[in-house]
Amino acid sequence: MYMNKELILKALETVTDPISGMNLVEAQRIDKLSIDGNNVNFNLVLPSLNHPQKDNLIFACIGAIQDQFADAEVNVHVTTKAEQAKAQNNDAPRPVKNIIAVASGKGGVGKSTISTNLALALHKLGAKVGLIDADLYGPSIPTMLGLKGQRPQVREVDGKPKIFPLEAYGMPVMSIGFIIEPEQAVVLRGPRLAGIIQQFFNDVVWEPLDYLIVDLPPGTGDIQLTLVQTVAVTGAVMVTTPQEVAVADALKAMNMFLLPAIDVPILGVVENMAWFTPDDLPDRKYKIFGEGGGEKLAQLGKVPVLGQIPMVMGIREAGDSGKPAVLQEGSIMAEAFLDLARKTMEQVEQRNKNLDPTKVVQVSQN
Repeated sequence: MYMNKELILKALETVTDPISGMNLVEAQRIDKLSIDGNNVNFNLVLPSLNHPQKDNLIFACIGAIQDQFADAEVNVHVTTKAEQAKAQNNDAPRPVKNIIAVASGKGGVGKSTISTNLALALHKLGAKVGLIDADLYGPSIPTMLGLKGQRPQVREVDGKPKIFPLEAYGMPVMSIGFIIEPEQAVVLRGPRLAGIIQQFFNDVVWEPLDYLIVDLPPGTGDIQLTLVQTVAVTGAVMVTTPQEVAVADALKAMNMFLLPAIDVPILGVVENMAWFTPDDLPDRKYKIFGEGGGEKLAQLGKVPVLGQIPMVMGIREAGDSGKPAVLQEGSIMAEAFLDLARKTMEQVEQRNKNLDPTKVVQVSQN
């Protein structure tokens, strides 16, 4: 049988994409297919170079082609493509492909811990990631990343002063905690808050990024509104704990993003402190805050649960010491955050494929 692109693609249609459930061709996982004699070359486009099904998909592709063409020499090149939401009126820095807001309805649910570990987990999976600590009232990320007391550099670029973010574990980070001491009270009116958020995006020199994680303050208010008026937010990740009161508050925050005037998609829900696991009894799960809160919020928003993060002593100690839990190789916490990052990548990809790009919105100040 004569080998051509049409027949090769037909063979690859027998391989299922584990993310979307479609075949690889339909899911647009195959790129730059070329045939030279018996040599078949193409790119397999995945959300991450460390995708857990990468090897299985490579072997499945080779097998599907060689089932039809036994003499074929198949070369599969794995590439990543963090799909960019090309929004109209998007004033975000052009190198930033996806902006993900991490939000909660109330304080004390571990939102900053989730933001920090999610960003580092995405980085570990091969993505280019930046982190903005936009929780101007309680900037804790400098402490979590061991950057407390450090200051970013300001240098002129094309005759204008620009801020260069600090770096932690190979990831650029910006926080108001680099400008003021975390213990210092932050008493700012709306216009000044808006100016700081706008500066984080417009005056900070960000390198090309696949994901920019924005850790928001709890609730709804000036900072959230300024964010969606300044940049096109790809989607929001909602953080809650299992308690009923936390879910009720998180639902209010989620509904703000879904307002027609704002229209930011919800990528999913993270249930933090889902259970307590003692260090000496890693198989035990004590659900001291109840259960089902994350699932309930996800059902109300018709979105998936991206992860359930247990409460262990290690996560608190890691945050206080400046080495987040995801960096503790092989630990329960590291695996939980890496799984959260994989599911977030998949949701971003599906969001960009199936929904219109987010627009920078105009919200009335009245």
